[in-house]
Amino acid sequence: MKRFIDQELFQWKEDPGRKPLLIRGARQVGKTYSVRQLAKEFPSYLEVNFELERSVHTFFEKNLNPDEICINLSAYYNVPVQDSQTLLFMDEIQACPAAISALRFFHEKRPGLHVIAAGSLLEFALQELPSFGVGRITHLFMFPLSFDEFLMAMGEERLLQLKMKQGFENPLPDAIHDKMLDYLRTFLVIGGLPDVVQSFVEDRDYLKTQQVLDNLITGYEDDFAKYKQRVPVSRLREVFRYVVLQAGKKFIVSKASQTSNHGQTKEALELLDMAGLVYRVQHTAANGIPLGAEVNPKNFKAILIDHGIFQRILGLDLPQYLTEREFATINKGSLAEQFVGTEIIKNQSSNTRPQLFYWQRDKRGSSAEVDFLVQKHHEIIPLEVKSGTQGKMQSLHLFMQEKKISPGTRVSMENFGQYDNIRVLPLYAVSTLFQPSSTQDNKPQRKRS
Repeated sequence: MKRFIDQELFQWKEDPGRKPLLIRGARQVGKTYSVRQLAKEFPSYLEVNFELERSVHTFFEKNLNPDEICINLSAYYNVPVQDSQTLLFMDEIQACPAAISALRFFHEKRPGLHVIAAGSLLEFALQELPSFGVGRITHLFMFPLSFDEFLMAMGEERLLQLKMKQGFENPLPDAIHDKMLDYLRTFLVIGGLPDVVQSFVEDRDYLKTQQVLDNLITGYEDDFAKYKQRVPVSRLREVFRYVVLQAGKKFIVSKASQTSNHGQTKEALELLDMAGLVYRVQHTAANGIPLGAEVNPKNFKAILIDHGIFQRILGLDLPQYLTEREFATINKGSLAEQFVGTEIIKNQSSNTRPQLFYWQRDKRGSSAEVDFLVQKHHEIIPLEVKSGTQGKMQSLHLFMQEKKISPGTRVSMENFGQYDNIRVLPLYAVSTLFQPSSTQDNKPQRKRS
C-alpha cells in the first residue's frame, strides 16, 4: 500500500545532510513495511530485529563505535555495510537501549551511512535514558492510514485528486459526494490499521476485517504485560476500554476504574498514552497562539489510536450501521468525533509529537463546548463535529463571539459549503484543513498524512 510517509522517507534518503532517522509509533501502524519499501532503492539492505535476535545486543554493549558495530553486523548477517550503498534498519530498537544511544555516533562517525531505527514502545526506553542524541537524530511519527491513504489503497487516486481540488466555495458533484460518503462509511468500520485495510482490499469482507481487528485488540492487550509493572494488566485493560465508553466527554478518572485508586488509574492512562494507543484531547482557554500555552491539565478528553478498534470495542451493530444513513442514530456521534480526532493527528507534521485541543466553557446557566481547535500558522480554526447533516451550533457561535474568531468550521456529512461565517467541511475532507490554500479560490493542496 502507498503511504504518504513513503515520500518523506525517500526525501530523507536523498538529503545529503540527513541524520539517523528514528521512526516512532504504536505497533502495527506499518513502520517496518514502509522501511522495507524504501530498502528497494538501495543496493544492499541489513535489517536487525532486536526483539527476535538478542545475540546481536552484544555488538552494542561492548562499545558504541559505529565502525566496529558495522563490521560485526556485516559479518553476522553476511551483508555488506557501505556508505551510500546500504540501508541499515534497526527494528524494535527499544529492546536494546545501547543501540538507541549509538544512533548519535552514527551521525558523527558514519554520516554517509543510511541508518533508520524504529520501535513501538520507544517512549518507555527513552524515558530511562539519561541523555539522547539531541540535534543528531531526526524523528518521524507514524500512525495508521488516513482516509486519503485508504482511498489510494482502494485504487481511487483520481477520486482523491478531485477531492483535493475542491473547497468551501466549490462543492463536489452530488454523485461524487455520495461515493465519498460510501467509502467513508467503510473506512469508519474497518479503521486505518494496515493489516485490516489490506484484508478489506483483498477480500472486500467486512466480517473478516472484524476478525483481524479482534486479533489486533488481543495483541495490544497482550502487550500490556511489557509495560511498567506498577500497574496491573487488568487495570490497563480496564482503562483502555473505558476510553471508548467515555468518548466525546471529559475523562473522569474516578469512573475509569471501580477497583483502583486515582493514582493508579492516572498512571494506567499515562502508560497507554506513551504506548501510542490513546491520545489526549487537551482543554485550552484558546486566547491565542500557541494553543498549548493555556492548557488545563486537569480537564481533557481521550480517544483511541484507531476508529476501527473503537467501534469494535464499542460493539457497533454492523448490519444496522451498514443500512443506516445517519451516524447519530447509531452511536450519538462519538464515532464521528473519534474519526475526526485521529484524522487531525494523521495530518499534522510528522516531525513533531501531535497534539489535540478542545474548548469548553462551563459556567452556571451556560455550558458550551467546541469539539476540536486546530492551529494553522497564526490562525485558530474551531471545529464542531456533527455525525449527520443536522444540528445546531450554539457552542461554535459562542466561541467565535468570545474569542473574536471567524470563520468557524462545521464538520459533517454535508458537502463542501459556506453560509454566513460558518464553513461546512465534509467528514471525509478533514485533511484539507492542513493543506496550504489560496485565499481567492479556496482550493486546498495536499500536505501529508
